[in-house]
Amino acid sequence: MELILTTEALLGALTIFGLRLADMSLDTLRVLFVMKGKKTPAWIFGFFQSSIFIIAITSVLSEGVNNPIKLIGYAAGFATGNVLGMVIEEKLAIGHIHLTITSPRLGVLLAEELRNTGFAVTEISARGRDGMVSILSMSVLRRNVQTVEDIVHKHDPESFVYSEEVRTIHRGFWSS
Repeated sequence: MELILTTEALLGALTIFGLRLADMSLDTLRVLFVMKGKKTPAWIFGFFQSSIFIIAITSVLSEGVNNPIKLIGYAAGFATGNVLGMVIEEKLAIGHIHLTITSPRLGVLLAEELRNTGFAVTEISARGRDGMVSILSMSVLRRNVQTVEDIVHKHDPESFVYSEEVRTIHRGFWSS
């Protein structure tokens, strides 16, 4: 396996890199929509992702594994495409997140602050290791999670927050 750095080889590797970058970004988004049960976008992303993949793999295999620069372009495109897909998914922030906030002392105040900002909050009294605590339960759009976290940490820095993905929503009060 000889590494020959010609303009043609570099352009071929760059093309394969770009194809895999697009392919894997689409694949990451496809998986996101599959997990959320969104059939149409999953089909569309899958169609284009698989078409691009076939072009990329054919370009690599056309010379066998005798062109290491194309293999490097393929592998680098795959790895970078995964990361780019994750960045795109974070920016899209599609769907809802369920937040559970455990507050040792300021749960009522925190619930009121969240409600005043337009969020729906369910308060639950519970007993923790050191006594009574408030558990606040809420589901928000993913793009609003940071806003909720900012409110929580501003008003009750001792609280504990965790999140879970929400797949399907049938009814209820959803604000923001």
